[in-house]
Amino acid sequence: MATNIVYVCGCFILLNFRGIPADSEHGEATVTYKSNNFMTEIAKNKHFVMFYAPWCGHCKRLTPTWNELAKIYNKNLKDTPVIIAKVDCTTDTVVCAEHDITGYPTLKFFDDDASSVRYKGNRDLETLQKYVEKQLTSEEEEGENVPPSEPWNSLVELDEATFEKHIKLGQHFIKFYAPWCGHCKKLAPVWEELAKTLDYNDKVTVAKVDCTVSKTVCSIHHIQGYPTLLWFKNGQVLERYTGPRTLEALKTFSLNMLDKEDPEVLRTDEMIDVNVAEQEGAVPSLTEENFEETLSGGYVFVKFFAPWCGHCKRLAPTWEDLSKKFSTFQDVIIAEVDCTKYGNLCQRNEVKGYPTLVLFYNGAKLAEHNGPRGLDDMYSFVMNQIEGAHDEL
Repeated sequence: MATNIVYVCGCFILLNFRGIPADSEHGEATVTYKSNNFMTEIAKNKHFVMFYAPWCGHCKRLTPTWNELAKIYNKNLKDTPVIIAKVDCTTDTVVCAEHDITGYPTLKFFDDDASSVRYKGNRDLETLQKYVEKQLTSEEEEGENVPPSEPWNSLVELDEATFEKHIKLGQHFIKFYAPWCGHCKKLAPVWEELAKTLDYNDKVTVAKVDCTVSKTVCSIHHIQGYPTLLWFKNGQVLERYTGPRTLEALKTFSLNMLDKEDPEVLRTDEMIDVNVAEQEGAVPSLTEENFEETLSGGYVFVKFFAPWCGHCKRLAPTWEDLSKKFSTFQDVIIAEVDCTKYGNLCQRNEVKGYPTLVLFYNGAKLAEHNGPRGLDDMYSFVMNQIEGAHDEL
């Protein structure tokens, strides 16, 4: 049993307890559990636990209230009837997965036997305290449960720090918008209602991105008008929504997308070998795994693109012809990166629009092609860069 000092009600108290005190940002009085001690400690006492993510806006708003609740019950953790605790789901993912945490914050009350019930009531201090007291006195009378308030997950706000991690797994319906946009303002209450409607469906999250703040994210995904509504699955854009912006239409679209069967997977990224460049006309697809290795030797002309981009679609056959034209060159590779799959790669290479064509030499950026995209034009661009580099040597 660890000894810890907690500051409560104007004084420092020496406590013996099993958890880890939370940091000041997420509540000084609360107890933080980690994956290595959660199940052991949760069975030793009643617990009221907040499962959260540091970037979650609803979590940040609840934190001061949760800390006040902890001050009431965590004064002496050795003898308290209930421990007010937290688990960070971005670091202790195993715990959150085991307890089916699909939205933040999720509040669960754990009994002595480690069984739990999800709390769905209001999140003000008075209501939370009444709920705890009710659990402690085992008052389970029908009809006296605290009425549910807003859904927990609701609308997720994403930015450049959280976007890629959020969309990496699962399905997400995301609104890209600008605060000054009239159509966006009109859609805002409908979008919030959609988030509430789909909140308890653990297969999808509804989110939004402010393009005046997260400019890089919006540039990578070629957002040219507001609002733009994109459906993501496992990091990829599956579809752009262009239908009516009513709640019923958006809900129908969402349910239809969730009902779709996964398309047949022909090959995984791990199966894509850069050596296919040796096949005449084959354009290797670069990934996080093979990007640095591919660029490490010789000249590599890379097309950064998005599958839905019209200019990219028109360029595709010419890009293949360019690959054929350089197929006999030992030290020139024509390659491509799908920015809807590998957004981090595109962000690191400062891709601002599609397609972006960059020539690398031995891993370093040599030049960007901004001229005409005809076959002869791009061929001349590469050859001129190669000849210029040789002249310098």
